[in-house]
Amino acid sequence: MTYDFDLFVIGAGSGGVRAARVAAAHGAKVAVAEDYRVGGTCVIRGCVPKKMLVYASHFAEDLRHAARFGWDIAGATLDWPRLRDVVQDDVTRLEGLYTQTLERHAVTLYPQRATVSGANEVRLADGQRISAKMILIATGGWPATPDVPGAEHGITSNEVFHLEALPKRIVIAGAGYIANEFAGIFHEFGTQVTLVTRGDRMLRGYDREIVDHLLKISAAKGIDLRLNFALKAITKNADGSFTVDGGTAGHIETDLVMFAIGRVPNTKGLGLAEAGVALDKTGAVIVGADNRSNVPSIYAVGDVTNRVQLTPVAIREGQAFADSVFGGTPKTVDYAMIPSAVFSNPPLAGVGLTEDEARAAHAEVNVYRSDFRAMKNVLAGNPERALYKMITDAKTDKVLGLHMISPDAPEILQVAAVALKAGLTKAAFDETVALHPSMAEELVLLK
Repeated sequence: MTYDFDLFVIGAGSGGVRAARVAAAHGAKVAVAEDYRVGGTCVIRGCVPKKMLVYASHFAEDLRHAARFGWDIAGATLDWPRLRDVVQDDVTRLEGLYTQTLERHAVTLYPQRATVSGANEVRLADGQRISAKMILIATGGWPATPDVPGAEHGITSNEVFHLEALPKRIVIAGAGYIANEFAGIFHEFGTQVTLVTRGDRMLRGYDREIVDHLLKISAAKGIDLRLNFALKAITKNADGSFTVDGGTAGHIETDLVMFAIGRVPNTKGLGLAEAGVALDKTGAVIVGADNRSNVPSIYAVGDVTNRVQLTPVAIREGQAFADSVFGGTPKTVDYAMIPSAVFSNPPLAGVGLTEDEARAAHAEVNVYRSDFRAMKNVLAGNPERALYKMITDAKTDKVLGLHMISPDAPEILQVAAVALKAGLTKAAFDETVALHPSMAEELVLLK
């Protein structure tokens, strides 16, 4: 059969753009449909603008400590509208670069919603029907919201970057990285932060000891942490404020409610089930290691598959798909030893097994720690301490996991993750000469 395109990608996020670009470079005729902005969640309303706000929040702490370093800074204030607009200007710049990437590779871009109308056909919002030999679903995830009365009064990470003004008080509902990151951001911006979760833990999936360290620091900073807070309802008051009902956990008065309770695969209304594509109970596209669904011509990559919700993983999956299907070089993604970070204040990062996971999987493990105060914090008079933690197999000395919380922890961990991916042992770390004075040197001095 003759098709309009060899590949039609629905979603111009990180995974979709990578797949489209690489497939086109392999000689395929490619089209992409995007109903919002090119770049996807990460670039437009996710990790990139959020990291810019994290950078901005660090200035608050640096300004408080500046006097100890000989600087006299008086009257420094935050201009939120200026920061908000500068961040959005850079998001627009990045969107232009992503669009240029598609144009350079002769990818046809349809700036409108597309749905699947058959195994080899998509339908655009304007009514056009376009045929394609292969269809790739790369629509990412969408913020989940609670099913409680008054939920319409809350915002999500989609809206938080566009606030007219900073609230005096905010309740952030969630236990994951988005909730903890925005708790740190708003706190440093001068907002009274209450962080609530219905469960008894924060940041499941990260090492428990490292997370506990973060929570103690957050509480010491003044962030109100409330576990076992089951959100029942949100009521808007006459003065424009809100009352958050936690049932037996009590009520909280606030000026803004933000939901960061997770993300769900963005497949609603895409026509996938009607086309015979198998979805799991969350709406995620079920795919194999080759990113192919049960419909042979339809593939999916990124958060829409709900495998690992990380931008670099989506990019790897998009690359593997394009190389396999259009490049003649079959590839799969190795999901072992994926590093991840929470850009909280201070940030934490980890790779490999947590201590609990290691003890469950191995007969005997060794745990090495370094609990220290960074030199900058010592001079600043900041009591905040860092914690580095390494878990090894007691029999082989192989490093199973590495976890840390400290300034610049994600920057340090990225390099250390290479060592774990290579299967190095604790002895290899010990034999490496320390780079002094640095926080990273603690990795080769762990006891």
